[in-house]
Amino acid sequence: MNSLITKITDVDFFKEGQKEELFVGRPFAINYNKLKLLISDYWKYKVKGIPQGSFLLAFYDNPYDEEIHEALLLRVLDPAQLPTDSNVIASMVEYYKDNLKTSGKQSELDDFTKYEFSFSGLECRILGTFYKENGKVEFGADVENFYSAHNYKVYKATDKVLEIVANQRDKDILAGGESEFAIGNVRYSSSRRQLLHDESVNDVKVFINPGDLLGKRTALFGMTRTGKSNSVKKVIQATVEISSKSKYNSIKELPAHENLLEPLDSDTGAPKLPVGQIIFDINGEYANANLQDEGTAIFDMYKDLVIRYSVLDKTDEGFKVLKTNFYTEIQAGFELVRATLTSNTSNYIQSICAMDLNVPDGYTKSISDRTSDEKNAANLYDRKIALYKACLYAAGFKTTNNRVKFFGDAKTISTITPEIEPHKGITLDECITWFTSLYEAMGDATLSQVFTQYKQSKGFDYLDEDMKALLVFLTRKSTPNGSANLSGFRILRAISSLHTPTVQQAFEKEIISALRLGKIVIIDLSQGDPLIQRLYSEKICSRIFTDSMQNFIETKPNNYIQFYFEEAHNLFPKKEDKDLSQIYNRIAKEGAKLNLAMIYATQEVSSISSNILKNTQNWFIAHLNNEDETKELRKYYDFEDFTSSLVRFSAKNDKGFVRMKSYSNPFIVPVQIDKFSAK
Repeated sequence: MNSLITKITDVDFFKEGQKEELFVGRPFAINYNKLKLLISDYWKYKVKGIPQGSFLLAFYDNPYDEEIHEALLLRVLDPAQLPTDSNVIASMVEYYKDNLKTSGKQSELDDFTKYEFSFSGLECRILGTFYKENGKVEFGADVENFYSAHNYKVYKATDKVLEIVANQRDKDILAGGESEFAIGNVRYSSSRRQLLHDESVNDVKVFINPGDLLGKRTALFGMTRTGKSNSVKKVIQATVEISSKSKYNSIKELPAHENLLEPLDSDTGAPKLPVGQIIFDINGEYANANLQDEGTAIFDMYKDLVIRYSVLDKTDEGFKVLKTNFYTEIQAGFELVRATLTSNTSNYIQSICAMDLNVPDGYTKSISDRTSDEKNAANLYDRKIALYKACLYAAGFKTTNNRVKFFGDAKTISTITPEIEPHKGITLDECITWFTSLYEAMGDATLSQVFTQYKQSKGFDYLDEDMKALLVFLTRKSTPNGSANLSGFRILRAISSLHTPTVQQAFEKEIISALRLGKIVIIDLSQGDPLIQRLYSEKICSRIFTDSMQNFIETKPNNYIQFYFEEAHNLFPKKEDKDLSQIYNRIAKEGAKLNLAMIYATQEVSSISSNILKNTQNWFIAHLNNEDETKELRKYYDFEDFTSSLVRFSAKNDKGFVRMKSYSNPFIVPVQIDKFSAK
């Protein structure tokens, strides 16, 4: 690593970049955005080819002031037409007609014609300007000024100079420094016949700065089996290394004088606190051993850091169960219920989704200390929770505590079912009978009078709107005298597998605690259906976001937490979804201030919400197989330069070949990502 750093820092950029053996041609047209270059076959052969997308440097030979040093950074795009091309083509056609040999050592062309035929043009994108200021090489991502084309000579960027170009930073950061990590090597093309043994290009390392990934949005796009997961695992691996260099081991160690607004150490660039990572593992490849990682998965590499959760009971395999006790964790369970029902447009279902099951003020007080209003609110809350639990029980949710207790009002309401006394404690079966009888009484002209008497006595209704909706849900009847033809509580059977009857700490709290300590949490969703995958992903993300926002409001420190989403198109809102309150949109738009990062991988650029794409800072783009995806991609940065090459793909040679735009690098760099391995 030290030798790499030395290679990058001890370089005379303007001397090394203008070696005569690297000369490739002269410009004949230039503007602020593009440059057209005259090249020859010999010059291309001498530098072992000029692939599409490769970096060139156009050095300015200043005739007025030799102390001014400037070089335009170029990216090769396409062939460009020369003014003499029409004459050359006409001559070629004539030679072909005469059946003369025009190539090879036995060519029948005269020397002058060979010379003319060897020239062609290249169109290049101008990415910016390297210049010297106060003895230091700087880079600007535009062209402040340009001169006549004849004042420039163009060279191929290789070796030490290419390392500087590929690891260019917007900030004054040392590429390859102690806190940076190597992600791969520069690679220009699928075909590498000439470049394969060219160490001046092939061995040039590309580094990632921790500040590019921590707290940022990172996208990995590409078809299946193009190396997306490998890239994600390299990022996870690198983040573990970065986290291990944190200045403090926990939030408790932070001294009072530490600047909490700067989560990275100004001296080393490493985070001040350990970095937590949470992986939503749709395919199970991070939580379980698999062949593509040479027998080693993330959980196996970092056994001391990893905590695994599964929607199935796999405690014998070292997993924690990702389930909620709906009876004891009322709010957590109801969040899952609400997420399940929210897409159902039935009025009574929407009323269920709008329910408030929060504990009322004064509920924790002793009965003797409560005010009259607090007593009434507490009684209403007890009835509502008992009715809610009756719905769960009817839907098949098992419990170890089959009893509820609430004040049923013996003078009026309890006369409907005098044999059942809720204030003494009743079973959930009796609770179902009691509330069912109550609902039926509402449709009886005589029995319904007790509700009128209650309101006259108390000044408010016995049943609030939430309870009326729950009664419809429990009885499956839209009216007391109607037939049971609604889905009602049966809808909840689809999520009964998310319930556990055992008493345990809420898994969300465990996960947040682990992430604050810099652990890696893997949520194995591979054996859950799409609904369960979305429910758990949204629920966990929301709780982490809420916890981080609360810390932010209370000026408490937030360590970096990295969210990883595989097959993100299965979880994220669709492109046409404009709901900015979606948790993924909120993480994308507000996560930066909370030190929350989002790393997502998918095959479909066009399926991701534009709100997420517009807030993405790091891009890793592998093979895409259609114009719909490349059309969406070309909207961002200068990816339009690569849209044609991204569609071409060799399954044998191109795995891990990406075009990378990192946050601190002002332009895209084509990279072969290193293979993830325990070695």
